[in-house]
Amino acid sequence: MNFGVYNFDEEFSKITDYWSPRILGDVNDQYIKIAKLKGELVWHSHDNEDEFFYLLKGRLDIQYRDQTVTLEKGDFHIVPKGVEHNPVAEVECWVVLIETKTTQHTGNVETDMSKPIEEQLKG
Repeated sequence: MNFGVYNFDEEFSKITDYWSPRILGDVNDQYIKIAKLKGELVWHSHDNEDEFFYLLKGRLDIQYRDQTVTLEKGDFHIVPKGVEHNPVAEVECWVVLIETKTTQHTGNVETDMSKPIEEQLKG
């Protein structure tokens, strides 16, 4: 059993690549992940999982086909399962993600930016 204490600033300082989520731990069937984002990911959806985004730094646009949701520091947003979306960050941002363990990084789309769970656990 791990009773560790984590510090987001310290954990984010270990991340060197954008769009490469790092798993910090798990709560029941959910992973707690962090990632640095800058630029654009890819249009995708997660057929069976919602995605929770909590923004710690920067500004993040989550594009939907019919609207864009903008998150500022301290905001959170839940992307509903099955809804196509594309995260875009014009400046570096830090995000905390809560996702079920079955959630694939880029959902139903496989690109060279896709990171398998094994790679996310390496952090």
